Amino acid sequence: MRVFFELLYTRLAWTYDLVAWASSMGQWRSWQRTALEDLPAGRVLELGHGPGHLLVDLGRSHASVFGIDRSRQMSRLAQRRLRRAGSVSRIARAAAFGLPFASRSFAAIVSTFPTEYILDPRTVHEVARVLAPGGLMVVIPVVAITGPGLFDRSAGWLNRVTGQSDSAGERWISPWRDGPFDVQVEHVILPRSRVWRIRARRRA
Repeated sequence: MRVFFELLYTRLAWTYDLVAWASSMGQWRSWQRTALEDLPAGRVLELGHGPGHLLVDLGRSHASVFGIDRSRQMSRLAQRRLRRAGSVSRIARAAAFGLPFASRSFAAIVSTFPTEYILDPRTVHEVARVLAPGGLMVVIPVVAITGPGLFDRSAGWLNRVTGQSDSAGERWISPWRDGPFDVQVEHVILPRSRVWRIRARRRA
């Protein structure tokens, strides 16, 4: 699975939207958008922006939006999408554990369905560094597909056996609790799925 996801983010990046749509039974974008609820005003950063859909969404509600991703192919896809949308979001190729931004420079950071880099203590440290006091980190780590239809049940089974659908267990939560954050874990109930959302607020 790690090899597959590495290819999906690099040489097969052009298939990402199709794979995301098929594996979620068309729910992927609604899952992503659960990260946007009640974000504070101010500068926003997306970690792992992928093909750029959420950057476009963020640009509609926030005046100053930034994104990072390590993948050259995803950066190209995101740049094209942002140009077509007329968005002024700024993106850079960088790793989450080495953010090229000043300390205390963001009001909010979001990350949807990240790989294990989000659990790295270096990532947690960098998020804490660039968030302003009281700033908010939102992570959407996993979902459960709950729709009763045959295709939803099949997709839910496939996600479970490949480890892509689970509960937001302690491994997702403890890195943030160990940092300078007040942490809430929420369930967002959608018509055919349940989304886990972690909201970690930077202490003063």
